[in-house]
Amino acid sequence: MRLGSILLIALEAVKLNRTRSILTVLGITIGIASVVLTVGLGLGAQQQVKDQIGALGSNFLIISPGSSSSGGIRGGFGTATTLTRADAEALASADVAPSISGVAPVTSTTQSLAAGSTTWTSQVMAVTPSWQEVRSRTLSVGSFITDDDVLNRAKVVVLGSSTADELFGGRGGIGQSVTINGSSYTVVGILASSGSSSETSSDDDMVLMPWTTAATTLGTSASTVSTVYVTAASADLLSASYQEATAALNTRHGIVSGDDADFSISTQESIVEAATSTDRTMTILLAGVAAISLLVGGIGVMNIMLVSVTERIREIGLRKALGAKPDTIRTQFLMEAATLGLLGGFLGLGIAVIGAAVLPDLIDQPVQLVWWAVAGSLAVAVGVGLVAGVYPAGRAAKLAPIDALRHE
Repeated sequence: MRLGSILLIALEAVKLNRTRSILTVLGITIGIASVVLTVGLGLGAQQQVKDQIGALGSNFLIISPGSSSSGGIRGGFGTATTLTRADAEALASADVAPSISGVAPVTSTTQSLAAGSTTWTSQVMAVTPSWQEVRSRTLSVGSFITDDDVLNRAKVVVLGSSTADELFGGRGGIGQSVTINGSSYTVVGILASSGSSSETSSDDDMVLMPWTTAATTLGTSASTVSTVYVTAASADLLSASYQEATAALNTRHGIVSGDDADFSISTQESIVEAATSTDRTMTILLAGVAAISLLVGGIGVMNIMLVSVTERIREIGLRKALGAKPDTIRTQFLMEAATLGLLGGFLGLGIAVIGAAVLPDLIDQPVQLVWWAVAGSLAVAVGVGLVAGVYPAGRAAKLAPIDALRHE
């Protein structure tokens, strides 16, 4: 019998048992949709992390202090006060670190803000004029902090776009006053949105002011800093900048062994690798859980096919008595199982596509569908159907015609 005829018979058998076939297909559908969406969510999260971190630039270094220790209890990295403005000035010297093109020391603190009757809490960062270039940020309106502002301890601030929205409700803010720790500051600029954020912080929610002003009015340290941002002259010189910064700080801090370093330097690559590694692990874990539902769907196909073989023993016997070969019977039942798997695959894929379009608006998380996940889902669906149908098809093919015709 030709393959086309066998396929038509298989499709007819699926149609004759619609309710049972729908319930069987449903298991495959749920499994495929779960796996594809889980993988899509994982890939979307990884790409989001790469985009956010990549926005800082490919030639970017972050230098943080070491850990503090008090009463035998050690704090985490960044809790000590081992980095100074003198360190930042040394790194900015072409004689000390010729591969470094920009240095921006930062001291940060959390403060309550007020604009009229509106209040907000945000991170206030004491910065130098070099911060804007080093961090590759642009202004949506106004101007940035200048050298004169630093020299004169000017009470001026630059707001992140989210901070400006919270304080002024989209009414601009340039020239308006913001009260911080009892002192009034004039808004001279608003940063353009960076689009980078996490569950705990946002690069669009911040207040920038001259470091000399912060030391005078907020009581931040005039000598130590919490972070030093560094840019290499080019991406090719990132490694050289890393080595020069490490050597310069080791010399200034009297460090002989790398194990005794009281600072840490992070590169974009290391941050991306750490973040994507975590997302990848979670994706694999969740995809494994989702695959369990696909396995359950496969067991459902096998169960239905076994029932089908039992119900159609007389039909099988009659077809074999009329000359149908065991391979023809086996192929027929395999095609029925594969058809159920394929239908479940297409339905599951359709649900996944709809979910990929709807979920980002509901959970604020991108879903990235890729061709290999789509093609793989269909292949897995058919494979599950075929594997689940092997035993029932083999059982049907082995039935003796005379025994099948006698079956009641």
